Amino acid sequence: MTMRPWVLSAAIAVTALGTAVHAPPAQARGYIDVSVRVAPPPARYERVRVRSGYVWAPGYWRWNGHRHVWVGGQYVRLRPGYVYVAPRWHRYGPGWRFNDGHWARR
Repeated sequence: MTMRPWVLSAAIAVTALGTAVHAPPAQARGYIDVSVRVAPPPARYERVRVRSGYVWAPGYWRWNGHRHVWVGGQYVRLRPGYVYVAPRWHRYGPGWRFNDGHWARR
């Protein structure tokens, strides 16, 4: 009778070890998804001067959890072979979803 608890714990340990060895790898997500039910205000117009070697990343309305807050635009160093895609809000079901600005290959 003293042998049974030992055999049971050995079986549990082997099963746990086998499960850990065959576990699928974790996958990371590379973006943040924001979805709100309040439409963003109209975009603001910003005066921009052309700067050699830079592109203008336009400003956008950011949701802070309670309301939309304006984030001003900025110059971003040009990346050869890429085009800058501006941040934007788009309709998603009954709400709105935000896509952050990013670089895309030409």
